[in-house]
Amino acid sequence: MTTRATPPLTKDIQGLAGIFAVSGVIHLVKPEVYEPLMPKIVPAHREVIVASGVLELVCAAGLLHPRTRVVAGWASAALLLAVYPANLKMASDLRSSRKTGLRTAAFARLPLQVPMIRSAVRAARG
Repeated sequence: MTTRATPPLTKDIQGLAGIFAVSGVIHLVKPEVYEPLMPKIVPAHREVIVASGVLELVCAAGLLHPRTRVVAGWASAALLLAVYPANLKMASDLRSSRKTGLRTAAFARLPLQVPMIRSAVRAARG
C-alpha cells in the first residue's frame, strides 16, 4: 500500500491561509462589505457571505494542518474559483469609480488570484 506524503507547509501556503483567515473574519464581522459584490441572481446574500466566510476559515485551518492540507488545498482552489465571478463584478462595477484606490485594488486582485489558486493546488498535490 502506497501512502501519500504530506505536502510541506510552504510560505505561499501559509500566506494563502493567512489571506483566508483575514477575509473569513471580515466576512463574519462586517458582511455588509461584501454585499455590493453579490450578483442579483444569488439569493440570500447575507447568508451566502457568512457561509463563504466560514468556508474561508475552514480552508485556512485545513491548510495549516498536515492531515487536512490536501483536502483543504482542493477546497481552497474550488472556493477561489467560485468567488472569482464576484471579483469580476466588483472590478466591473468600479470601472468608472472616482475611488481610484478601490478601483485599482479591484482590478489588481483579479490576476493575483492566479497565484493563490496555484498555491491551493500545490497544497493539494504536495
